[in-house]
Amino acid sequence: MDKAIGNQTTLIRKGRVFDFYAENITLPNGVSLDMEIIRHPGAAAIVPVMDDGSVILLKQYRHAVGGFIWEIPAGTLESGEDARQCAERELIEETGYAARHFDRLAEITPLPAYSDERIHLFLATDLTQTAQKLDEDELLVVHRVALRLAIKMVIDGEIQDAKTIVGLQMAANRAA
Repeated sequence: MDKAIGNQTTLIRKGRVFDFYAENITLPNGVSLDMEIIRHPGAAAIVPVMDDGSVILLKQYRHAVGGFIWEIPAGTLESGEDARQCAERELIEETGYAARHFDRLAEITPLPAYSDERIHLFLATDLTQTAQKLDEDELLVVHRVALRLAIKMVIDGEIQDAKTIVGLQMAANRAA
């Protein structure tokens, strides 16, 4: 046996974006325990690269961490939406740019200890400016940053968001 067996699952709270469950499970080694799990529909995140090699980063307000942080554009998958469609939609909504090319970089699990969220990372190129369509709860500023500077921001600890760090590193590896 290589997977835990769910013995009992109870919905604690149905949220706007994800649901919170209490689960009693039996681990592959036979140990039983209670866990709290976030069930998430998944997300897409995009590393938009301009023709000059610079990347688009967002300085976005995140209440949970107490202020504005650097991020790549990203958003939650809507019901029935695939990851590529989500990436296309979120890029336009958050940055005001559309891309002609999307290449899949990876799929990551940012919080596997207590969430089933999977983030699909994309590289977006051949960008054209369009109208930004922010949601009313999105507070962000769009910045163009040289990729080498963005990597330095990661190394210096200025960028701490996990999906952004992985996406920028993967984009830098592709550019090398």
